[in-house]
Amino acid sequence: MATGDAAPRDQRDLMERPFFSLAKAKRVAPILYEAGAVRVEVFAVAEHGMATIWDADLLIWAASQIVAAETAGLKTSRFLRFIPYQLLTAVGRQTGARDYRLLKNALVRLQSTVIRTTIRQGEHWRRRQFSWINEWEEMTRRDGRAEGMEIVLPDWFYRGIIDRSLILSIDPAYFRLTGGIERWLYRVARKHAGHQAQGWRFDIAHLHQKSGSLARLADFACDIRRIVLRQALPGYRLGLKRDGQRDVLRILPTDLSTGSVDNPVGKFRDPVDGIGTSGVAGIGTSGVGLSGFRACKHQLTLWPDMGIRPRNKDSNTESNKSLCCGPGERNPDPTLKPGTQTRSPPRKPGERP
Repeated sequence: MATGDAAPRDQRDLMERPFFSLAKAKRVAPILYEAGAVRVEVFAVAEHGMATIWDADLLIWAASQIVAAETAGLKTSRFLRFIPYQLLTAVGRQTGARDYRLLKNALVRLQSTVIRTTIRQGEHWRRRQFSWINEWEEMTRRDGRAEGMEIVLPDWFYRGIIDRSLILSIDPAYFRLTGGIERWLYRVARKHAGHQAQGWRFDIAHLHQKSGSLARLADFACDIRRIVLRQALPGYRLGLKRDGQRDVLRILPTDLSTGSVDNPVGKFRDPVDGIGTSGVAGIGTSGVGLSGFRACKHQLTLWPDMGIRPRNKDSNTESNKSLCCGPGERNPDPTLKPGTQTRSPPRKPGERP
């Protein structure tokens, strides 16, 4: 029986590859992603649409429960029983009747979405096909009041949880991110940049491909610029530069001295001074409607504010390794465009320039 009291954990494979729709509007178009020997295909049922990155909160919560149980020495399985109230409050949702209906809609999408992938198949190339939830059941009283829910997770996902090398802690502030792209970008930042002092750099076009977004590249780039301007990712400082004919996003972790990423969303102690728009006339969004798990108001959550201590030093052959800083490279200001100057700090009285 899940209790809801567990630090949030995410699964590495889900953090770096396009497994979910980033839009709140129903998506039926499949995701087809291939990089080297890795292939990801995600298919939706027209009636329900593809599982969204907000629906994935349920999987993050389930992974967190299993990791916490194993840490406590308890036996775990793919079967999970829980009280909906515990899940909703843990991921920062309201607990009204509408929110329970949205939870059931999310379960329907998670079960009806079909994933086909070659990830984690060892030396022998194989393709696995599964849904995010094998089955689920709602337990209700005769008066219609819900008493609890039961879900059965797929073996592929469960094995990725019990293998601790495939699990990362995430900041509880993640659940307060309201945009699909910024949620996805946080997970990419946590997976690749981690707590590496040099951070990580991505070509925007490469990020667009990794996201699986249906937005045009230009609209996707505008969304990234909005996120950079707002500095919306908890624990990470973002900068955008023009490198020849391409835009490059740099992700630097903050608070390296403590190893935590528990800054409140939108309140950073180390903000950037500005950001170039790389020749784009305006900043817009990809324009999606509302459906599925809605963005919630800020409220209390059962997630404890725990720091993320493990360093992430693994490499990823699918990423822009040529863009990643070398061991001896100094950190340039990631927010400056070529030809601009840095802002000098104010001089003390009597100090010579």
